[in-house]
Amino acid sequence: MKNETVLITGASNGIGQDLAEIFSEKGYTVVMVARSGKKMESIAAELKSKYKNDVMVLEKDLSLSDAPQELYNDLRHKGVSVDILVNNAGFGLFGEFSETDLNKELNMIQLNISALTAMTKVFSEDMIKRKNGKILNVASTAAFQAGPLMAVYYATKAYVLSFSEALENELKGTGVHVSTLCPGPTHTGFSEKAELEQSKLFSSGAMNSKRVAQIGFDGLMKGKSVIIPGAKNRFLATAIRFLPRKAVTATVRNMQERK
Repeated sequence: MKNETVLITGASNGIGQDLAEIFSEKGYTVVMVARSGKKMESIAAELKSKYKNDVMVLEKDLSLSDAPQELYNDLRHKGVSVDILVNNAGFGLFGEFSETDLNKELNMIQLNISALTAMTKVFSEDMIKRKNGKILNVASTAAFQAGPLMAVYYATKAYVLSFSEALENELKGTGVHVSTLCPGPTHTGFSEKAELEQSKLFSSGAMNSKRVAQIGFDGLMKGKSVIIPGAKNRFLATAIRFLPRKAVTATVRNMQERK
């Protein structure tokens, strides 16, 4: 494993940062990608000191349309081959669609959907040629139903899950495996950026990001297609399939409203 390289987007905090530590502990070469270059440099220094592995930091804004290809080109120029791709970068936005900022939502679609798709495309091509590779796309339990007050975010995560499951099927027999991590409410910087700190959803209980990251890592290594951390989250993701869609949507809205 010490000869394998993992690329993790959104690696400057939360689940992405925790995954960077888990892979470092296992001896992987880690490529950290996010907009926060200085923060990643600090994290990378700690990881290299603690685990004696190689950690590379690439400051890149993946919400820019050309960024995924530029990132791939930069790594190829450096002679870096990616064995495992973790598409973790993403953000949400709270509020009624009629009142939220369209530019933020279009930026969210670009990052949560377009960048993830492009990253998967450019890096999976090399994996297929080598007949070996793993991809972990981070979705959410939001992927399993519509989400009033976060309509666009929930829709982006539904795309990630659908896309990843289809790709996993297409790549059978190629040596490349795709897993989708679908965490429920998790203590990261996400809730603050999405303005969800006061919602019933997070006040009812959120998982520790390190635990979520460990479950995601273990599931990826075991070849699981869909990874849902937490018994409660797994139960809810299954149960909603048997409930009326309007009732599920109404329940989700109630949970997301501020206390």
